[in-house]
Amino acid sequence: MNKIMTEIIELLVPVSEEIQSYRPHDPNERRLIQSFSFEAEEFPDADAVILGCPQDEGVRRNNGRPGAGKAPREIRKWLYRYSTNKFIQKLKIVDVGDVKIGKTLEETHERLRSVIKELTRSVPLVIVLGGGNDISYPDCAGLCDNIMKDDVLVFNIDKHFDVRDLDPRNSGTPYRLLLEENIIKTTNLFELGSESLANSPIYREYLDQKGVIVHELEEMRKKGIQEIFQEIFQSRSFTAIFWGFDLDAVRASDAPGVSASYPTGFTAEEVVEMARIAGKTIESRIVEFTETNPEFDVDGRTCKLVATMIYHVLSERGKAFSGEN
Repeated sequence: MNKIMTEIIELLVPVSEEIQSYRPHDPNERRLIQSFSFEAEEFPDADAVILGCPQDEGVRRNNGRPGAGKAPREIRKWLYRYSTNKFIQKLKIVDVGDVKIGKTLEETHERLRSVIKELTRSVPLVIVLGGGNDISYPDCAGLCDNIMKDDVLVFNIDKHFDVRDLDPRNSGTPYRLLLEENIIKTTNLFELGSESLANSPIYREYLDQKGVIVHELEEMRKKGIQEIFQEIFQSRSFTAIFWGFDLDAVRASDAPGVSASYPTGFTAEEVVEMARIAGKTIESRIVEFTETNPEFDVDGRTCKLVATMIYHVLSERGKAFSGEN
């Protein structure tokens, strides 16, 4: 390994042996875990990588419900029990573990940005398990360290805009930081699935002034998810896409275990549909899942939903690689 790769691996904590032990007892079963490698040094040859960031300090700073730091472990527990399929088996997938959490949120973000920057140099698809939504800042910044901002589409699929004007940074500030630090192109940021009841009109005015596109939940329902994304893809020139799925965008009946729950939102089927789009769109480079909170989950419902979304991201990516999309 070269020096940079060694330094990156030193910032990672391997997946626990307990999680890696989810092997089937039935010899005829083929579980997803059997399609994965847990050797972090293999990531340069991977088609897709799983990375966790198990912290919720940004949620605490934003006066939210703590617990999202436990999500990467719980999501993996369900994900690796799922059956695999012929499309996922076409991929080389590496779970590199979790980024080491720093003494401060800022230190954790710095580490995560470095890891994402290195992973996206060689890996076509990185799936990130949060953690609080504050990680959208280092995740997206790490990608943009390698790719010109004009070429990157950014999707914040979220109940909230997350452009709060607060210091220190927290789970409500990631896209404000990305915009104000000129890391992303303003007209390439899309706020998807928001509702006015969850956002100050001052922040909507801020987004409008910046030229950020907002498609609220009701509009997406009326126009249709496929149609919305088709319009976006046809209206922009891009080589990379960042997908930020905040699970509070999903209605509480389908995703009760989140940092901030609401009775209205996308259905489970609707976010799975978006996950499929992310997987089959070859320009998708980062697919991030945040704000899942196992402390408030019911029968693992929210963690299972994230695991299901990841399953479909990988399945559609396998289809794309095999030319079957």
